[in-house]
Amino acid sequence: MSTFQTFVDQISGRIASLASAQPAHDLEKNIRALLSASLQRLDLVPREEFDTQRLLLQRALEQVRALETRISALEAGRAP
Repeated sequence: MSTFQTFVDQISGRIASLASAQPAHDLEKNIRALLSASLQRLDLVPREEFDTQRLLLQRALEQVRALETRISALEAGRAP
């Protein structure tokens, strides 16, 4: 069973236990708190931060490739 499926199963079980033990007006508040706490444990990042890091990585890879080309040219005894 995948980690995500296990996580979903755990959340479902907790929601079911809350639903059977709580009055209706407290149920929504408790479910929100449970989901919020569970999502915080997943160590997620905002999409904007992910995209920024992806662009930085892309630039770094381009620089590495350029440096590899220059090193190969220098090792071969010719100018880049």
